[in-house]
Parts: sequence; C-alpha cells; structure tokens
Amino acid sequence: MPHTVGAADLLGFAAATTEAHGVPPADARLLADTLVTAELWGHPSHGMLRLPWYLRRIESGATAAVAAPEIVSDNGAVLVVDGHDGLGQVITDRAVGWGVERARRHGISAVAVRDSGHFGTAAYYTRKAAERGCVALLVTNASPAMAPWGGREKRVGTNPWSIAAPGGRHGTVVMDIANTAVARGKIYYARERGVPIPEGWAADADGVPTTDPRRAVEGLILPMAGHKGYAISFMFDVLAGVLTGSAFGSAVVGPYHPSGRSGVGHLLICIDVRSMADPALFEARVEALIGETKSTPTAPGTAEILVPGEPEVRTAERLRTEGITLVDDTWASLAHIAEATAVPLPLPLNSQELPA
Repeated sequence: MPHTVGAADLLGFAAATTEAHGVPPADARLLADTLVTAELWGHPSHGMLRLPWYLRRIESGATAAVAAPEIVSDNGAVLVVDGHDGLGQVITDRAVGWGVERARRHGISAVAVRDSGHFGTAAYYTRKAAERGCVALLVTNASPAMAPWGGREKRVGTNPWSIAAPGGRHGTVVMDIANTAVARGKIYYARERGVPIPEGWAADADGVPTTDPRRAVEGLILPMAGHKGYAISFMFDVLAGVLTGSAFGSAVVGPYHPSGRSGVGHLLICIDVRSMADPALFEARVEALIGETKSTPTAPGTAEILVPGEPEVRTAERLRTEGITLVDDTWASLAHIAEATAVPLPLPLNSQELPA
C-alpha cells in the first residue's frame, strides 16, 4: 500500500542517507531538497525514486561525493565551469550563484558547465535566479531517449529547459519542459506503479508505439510536436553539450546507470531585470500579462486558467499539509537504503501504518 510521509521527515531521511555516502552535509541537504521539492510540485518522476540512482552512482565512483566545481575560464560576463563529475544539483546551484552575481555586474551572464551530472528539475534553479531579480534560461542535455526525426534508434536526449522570471505579486512565473512527449522519469514512475502509459508517449525498441512502460524504457520516447521537439533537443545539445565542452549525443550517461561518467553539460543565462527595466515596472507588466491571460474565457470542462508554475505552487501548498505519498516500489527502494545506511525510514503520517 502507498506510504504517506511528511515533507520535512522525507527531506531529513534523504539528506541523512546521502550524507552517509560521503556527501558533505550542506550538499546532501541540497540534493534532498531538490527531490522533495519535485514531490511537492507533483512531479514524483523527479522525486524520491531517483535517490537510489544518485546514491548508486556515488557508490560506484561515477559521481564524486564531494563536488568541486572549478571556474576554468572567466571572461567577466561569461564563465566556463568544470564540474569534475560532481552531483549535478550542487554544481548547478553554484552556477546560479555565479550567474546572478555576474548578471548584476554586467547586466547579463552566461555560465557554461561541463562534466556535471543530472540535476533533477531545471525549475528548481531558475526559480532561485528569478527570486534574486533575474530572468533565467537554463538548458541541459541528457542521455539518448528519442530517435532523430525519421530514425529508429535513440541518439538524442530529452534535453530539458526552463525559463523563469519574477512575477510580482504572483511570485515567479516559470516553465520547465523536456522536448519529448513526456519526461523520461514519468515512464519510470509508471513502471514503478505498474500502470500503462498514454498512447503517444513512447515506442518500443522496434519503433512500434507502446503503452507498456517497461518496453518504453528500453525503446524510444517520442518527441513533442513531432519534428519540432527533435530539432529543439538537437540544438540544446549544441548549447549544453558541444558549446560547453561536455559530452553530447550518445556519449551522455543517464542517472539510472550506476556507472559511467555522466558528462552532462548545462548552459545558464541570467538577465538582471534592472539592466533593462525598472524592476517595479517590469513586475507590474508581468502582472498585467498574467491578469489578461487568466481572464480568458474557459473552455468546457476547465475551471480556471493557470499560468506556468502556478500548478506546482498550489500542489506544494496542499502536499505540505497532506504529506507526500510514495508508491510501494519507491518505498521498498528507500527501505533498502535505510538498511544499508542505518538511517531509520520516516514514519508514515497514516496512523495505521505506524508500528504497534
């Protein structure tokens, strides 16, 4: 049966088990926070089911437990950072700090990151930049998931991207998408739940459309918007992989593989709003855009118009009270981690699940 736990308890568990693998406390808590935040946003595909993946890569030595990102080129507004195979979450969080600082100094900045690892949800980082007064664009590459348009072998990653901006009284407006019909993690999550995936998400290894998540994992994820999704992913590999000096194409290794250098690259661009507009006026204009958008008459069956980032905020508000529900397979994986690290599993909120 599903297990529902409090967000704070889940974060403490993830941080403690990560620290038990040699990750410094602050970095362990950051990794844990990215996972729990994904759960709170309603994206379990990027949540706790990934904790075993990251820990196995640390155990194998594929990921360095102690991240040591190094600035290898500094041109003022443009930095190139070598991640030295550290946790992608830690490296990208540092990149946000550098990117915002340089944007404040120069108006705009670009931070190119090479030899990093998978960082989870891109919006976690662009939101941070937006909260500090910047409009941020973050792109990353990923291991092959889709075939080039017209092909039948996976050679192109989902290569997600996010844009975030200050939203005035609405907080932050943010987009975070993969360029496939669905993020690969959602197929893994369907496999953990033992449920079929919708038609149009994936094809099997022979290129035949499938609703079986197990066959989809071994096969192809279909691009969003047909050839357009393929083209966007290809160009983002140019930005995140080729331009940064990191791995690209089939050389990128995904987080679900316990070994092998990841080689993931990221490109973060930050624009200091103050360099282009009065921040108060900018936020007022964004508020006007949001107001106009939300006032659109709704189609049948739609209760309300939402703007990018709003569903996640509402879901987080609800789940902080209700707790985060984990499916059996994810809970079993966490139980194995708890046994291996001697870190107790978080107690479920449901009283009948508590030990007698």
